[in-house]
Amino acid sequence: MAAAEKAQRYEAFVSDVLQRDLRRVQEQRDAVFEQQAQVLQLRSALSRLQDAAAPLHTQVDLGCNFFVSAEVPDPRRVFVALGFGFFAELTLPEALRHLERRSSLLQRACGSCRGCRSPP
Repeated sequence: MAAAEKAQRYEAFVSDVLQRDLRRVQEQRDAVFEQQAQVLQLRSALSRLQDAAAPLHTQVDLGCNFFVSAEVPDPRRVFVALGFGFFAELTLPEALRHLERRSSLLQRACGSCRGCRSPP
């Protein structure tokens, strides 16, 4: 009987505590992967901007797939969100360097969780 009670307590601990902690860590990992995907997308967009001629003609999605035409007279400088509502106006090479640093920070954040692997 004592062994059965002990096994039941371990099962309760696994299902109540460890499963909850696992879900929380997986959510944090998924958030880091989402940020990494955004950084890759931004890096690609900025690389294409370096090759664009001025003025740049584009379309901007206002939401619900409603697009408007836009013209950027000087695409050599962009505003980059630094976090906490702060933005910096950077040149394209500066913005790419910022994204490299951010990518390495996210890689370290992902590496801090045990057994964390890159997304497929």
